[in-house]
Amino acid sequence: MTASRFDPVAFLERAVRIDSTDADVAEMRSFLVETLERADVSATVDDAGNTLASRGAPVETATRHVVLNTHIDTVPPHVPYERDAAGDDVIRGRGSCDAKGPLAALLAAFFAVDPGPDADARVTLAVTPDEEVLSTGAAALDLDADCYLVGEPTGLDVCTAAKGRFQGTLALSGSAAHAAEPDSGVNAVAALEFALGAIRTFDADRDPHPDLGAATLTPTVVEGGAATNQVPADCSLVVDRRSVPPETAEGFRSSLVTAVRERVPDDVGVSFALTDRPTPFLEAFATDPDHELVRTLAAAAREAGGSARVRPFTAATEASYFAPAPTVVFGPGVLADDEGAVAHAEREYVPVQEVERAAEALTVTLDALVS
Repeated sequence: MTASRFDPVAFLERAVRIDSTDADVAEMRSFLVETLERADVSATVDDAGNTLASRGAPVETATRHVVLNTHIDTVPPHVPYERDAAGDDVIRGRGSCDAKGPLAALLAAFFAVDPGPDADARVTLAVTPDEEVLSTGAAALDLDADCYLVGEPTGLDVCTAAKGRFQGTLALSGSAAHAAEPDSGVNAVAALEFALGAIRTFDADRDPHPDLGAATLTPTVVEGGAATNQVPADCSLVVDRRSVPPETAEGFRSSLVTAVRERVPDDVGVSFALTDRPTPFLEAFATDPDHELVRTLAAAAREAGGSARVRPFTAATEASYFAPAPTVVFGPGVLADDEGAVAHAEREYVPVQEVERAAEALTVTLDALVS
């Protein structure tokens, strides 16, 4: 196979058949590497499992560096491949839209646009192995690029922003006592009432983001008490935070502790710890909608038959790790349609025409950026 003969739909049909759920991506990664090498493109796999390939100027001399990124892992369980050409011609199965469909479109652009070794520009394909779990691959990337195109199912809309996601546990501490003498202790569960009040009003004085809207803070799991006849000394509450720029994980942690401390009685201890993980949380990002990257891709998507709508992405993505460099999320397929969930669901599918249109739009965009 040569780069000029790459067929994104044929690639996708083979890719969807490969089970790459959880961390078991070895077979899918091998297929990707073989696809690159058949097109005479050298590919490497780094220590974090990222598949990397580049075309154009050496990184030391490139005046513009564009990165194409997506992931090869999928959520369980594996859903078998099907193609329904009788109606709208869709490919069904796990990974069809999240994110092997976007990968197929990115590969088409990567193969079609070769700046050449004497050019000033460089294009890098960076495909990560662990996006659905801990993003260990993306966290290890150090590409220092000028802009990033991240493949995810957006229905060919150009997504310039996404909320971040933080998680942590709020701990309230009091002192145990016999329930018959409640005033002799400090009731940590009763103090939860004040903590929940602080959570409900946490964002009351914060302006919504112009693109992403308001941040959210949701209590999700609560535990407390050891015996039914004892004043509980401890209570914990897990919260889910969907952040907007410029909030960081540490900034959120500090602000929440302050807000709860102001509302909870003085004799109750307050602490909050972000959930321990080996990689940074996926923080919110936002790219200027007027940036060249956005305008070029929106025009190319419209020309290819897409909507060219510019909007936020509704899920957290590894695009977070590439900001503040200009970053967009784009690809065929959708997270959900009028009937319900698509990505991560048993009915996952992608329209074949959208894969072809995404490939066309990405090729035109990449050519414009590196010419």
